[in-house]
Amino acid sequence: MSTSLPALAFAGIGLMGLPMTRRLLAAGYPLRVWNRSPDKCQRLLDLGAQPASAPLQLCSEADIVMLCLADTAAVREVVFGPGGIVEGARAGQLLVDFSSLEPAATREMAAELERRTGMRWVDAPVSGGTPGAEAGSLAIMAGGRVDDIERIRPILVHLGQRLTRMGEVGAGQVTKVCNQMIVACNALVIAEVVALAEQAGVDASLLAPALAGGFADSRPLQILAPQMAESRFEPIKWHVRTLLKDLDTATKLSREQGSATPMSGLAAQLLRLHGSQGHLEHDPATLVQLYREADA
Repeated sequence: MSTSLPALAFAGIGLMGLPMTRRLLAAGYPLRVWNRSPDKCQRLLDLGAQPASAPLQLCSEADIVMLCLADTAAVREVVFGPGGIVEGARAGQLLVDFSSLEPAATREMAAELERRTGMRWVDAPVSGGTPGAEAGSLAIMAGGRVDDIERIRPILVHLGQRLTRMGEVGAGQVTKVCNQMIVACNALVIAEVVALAEQAGVDASLLAPALAGGFADSRPLQILAPQMAESRFEPIKWHVRTLLKDLDTATKLSREQGSATPMSGLAAQLLRLHGSQGHLEHDPATLVQLYREADA
């Protein structure tokens, strides 16, 4: 393993974190990992990663500490809670957060972490789902200082096809909110379309190939429509709760900015309804059931 590569640490070995860390190990980076459920780290330890017993230990040898966690509360706990990163962080280190968080909370936490330890923050949420994480083709939208983002660019090339600096800290999270607004509304319309085609006697499995290359085509259409038509909801590639969380962030941000987002507000309510019917931990492809049940 090359000693010239920066030492990395990573917290959050979930649906996205596992393939991302695998790619970092395959690229030769020294890597220390932590997860709230330690057993999820075992596959990475078998590949050469080192374990951390608490988040603060991630900082012991790392140049860059990366997070991929569920939400704002989880990031705040890992960074500032007992045994958190703040207890081990030092100036010169960089925190890179791939999680999808509230922009205002990101700016507040980044300012507090730098004030207390000198460690700087880059928010770098990603889009592309688990297939993108596995293939290293994620779209990464970053907020932070130019020098900090250029520092991590050679590392993130192993994770994404594109890294775009959107502005100062928090700008990456605003961009991810915009991304999720488009994704969620698209997913709900695709679910409507599949259910409508079925009710009208059309083979819904033909929709994606029939519309490929046309103005209605999109990656969500090509991925979700076949899954919905076949009622193929596993393996779960992402969760309804995650999309709902991001839409709630979108509607909160729109209120803070005095911006009208009626389509995303409706999408959030439809996702909440779907989640209340027992689908929070399911794949968003199950959204078609919302309309099938309505038509039944």
